[in-house]
Amino acid sequence: MIISHAVRHHVLHVTLHHDLDVTNRAAAALQIQALVQMHRPNRVVVGVPTADPTPATLSALARAHRMCTSLGIPLALGGASARTRRLLDVAAE
Repeated sequence: MIISHAVRHHVLHVTLHHDLDVTNRAAAALQIQALVQMHRPNRVVVGVPTADPTPATLSALARAHRMCTSLGIPLALGGASARTRRLLDVAAE
């Protein structure tokens, strides 16, 4: 299992269970996209497995962040370092 999720009070909580690599980053991004489209949450919170995720994990998160931004849905990271959050914001622009 790459990710798990729960919806509470119109917030989609997604957990990445381990860092992604090039073989599973697209699958994770597509799963997050499908969850957002299905639930149409007010906010998305993604829990990452490490404070400084792999480049493949950052890539999937940036894709999810861009998609959420285009829908007007804020995306936040849980468990990420400040550096990782800044990188994600830059990558999503």
